[in-house]
Amino acid sequence: MTELLRLHGRLSEVAAGLRVRRVLPDVARRAVGPFVFFDHFGPVTLAPETDSDVGGHPHIGLATVTYLFEGRQVHRDSLGTVQAIEPGAVNWMTAGRGIVHSERAHDDDRGRARSAHGLQLWVALPPSMEDADPAFQHVASGDIPEVGLAGGGQVRVLVGEAWGRTSPVRTASPTLYLDITLPPQAVLALPALAPEMALYSPTTGLVVDGEPVSAGEMAVLPAGQGAAVQAGMEGARFVVIGGAPLERPVRLWWNFVATDRQRLADAARRWADGGFEPIPGETARIAAPPWRD
Repeated sequence: MTELLRLHGRLSEVAAGLRVRRVLPDVARRAVGPFVFFDHFGPVTLAPETDSDVGGHPHIGLATVTYLFEGRQVHRDSLGTVQAIEPGAVNWMTAGRGIVHSERAHDDDRGRARSAHGLQLWVALPPSMEDADPAFQHVASGDIPEVGLAGGGQVRVLVGEAWGRTSPVRTASPTLYLDITLPPQAVLALPALAPEMALYSPTTGLVVDGEPVSAGEMAVLPAGQGAAVQAGMEGARFVVIGGAPLERPVRLWWNFVATDRQRLADAARRWADGGFEPIPGETARIAAPPWRD
């Protein structure tokens, strides 16, 4: 039987009624492949008066990956990008040496009840990419490769390669991100598609190599191993993340990722001094916590 590492995450409320479960980083596991941050928000229907906007804030040394199951958001960044993201699409923003972005409700949704359910992940960039130019990619839902499984299941290849299909998302290191659905009680023989892999089901429990795994619980597989994944009576939908392990350990502070602490300190000072390029047409900015030398 596979020995699973289970990560339960911690809950916090970021807006009225909107709770986020942060699963990575965890004391027991800092990263899975290049993924160093894993947030799951919702599912919830937000009240019309709820302010779920996240104002301008900076990043360095990482790529943010946004994927929605329900609802929609509008992404704006200091490159001038304005992009609505809807369920099934992938937003991949490479921060490199520095970028500022905001995440806001769609104007058409303001003043009305709206759904919110999705994942936001961070991928640590390789050391050689920490000073890269910032960039942004959007891949529409219809451009994500899909694979039908025997028995009626489906795999969406969000990032990386699986079952002979390759995502159009460009990555800086070997990265895997899948969205898998299974019909009731179906069993999937999940191969070892990456050196490191983990499974996470937002709303339904799974059985992984004979062990029950609850909704909202991440199951990290032993290195280099796949697993037998069984859906429950209601079926299952889960994501698989992973890839090659980090070249070097990274540090996280606020919204910054770096292999060297001095890079974090420099970015904190640069944000405080107004040194990041602003988002065109936006003035709201989120203050960083105090930096302690």
